[in-house]
Amino acid sequence: QVQLVESGGGLVQPGGSLRLSCAASGIIFSLYDMGWYRQAPGKERELVASITRSSSTNYVDSVKDRFTISRDNAKNTVYLQMNSLKPEDTAVYYCNAYRWREYWGQGTQVTVSK
Repeated sequence: QVQLVESGGGLVQPGGSLRLSCAASGIIFSLYDMGWYRQAPGKERELVASITRSSSTNYVDSVKDRFTISRDNAKNTVYLQMNSLKPEDTAVYYCNAYRWREYWGQGTQVTVSK
């Protein structure tokens, strides 16, 4: 059974930082491309950052230079370091694993507010 379990979300003030983690089980983690998506209320789910099996990374323009995606294949975990957070980063953040099919985590809420 495949499981992706996100953690690390919460409430943070503008300008603050959070680190999201996604622990994977039931897949050969090193063979999967991984991604972080987010969905704000009333908006479409969007890809925030992705990292391939070979650790090539890609970011949506709105988070470049603020967010960093990384992976630890020994721990079957992908991370999203989020710095200089803005209120518009508020969303539910989802972990995604993709190879021939994709899997999703349950999501973790990130709220950026005073």
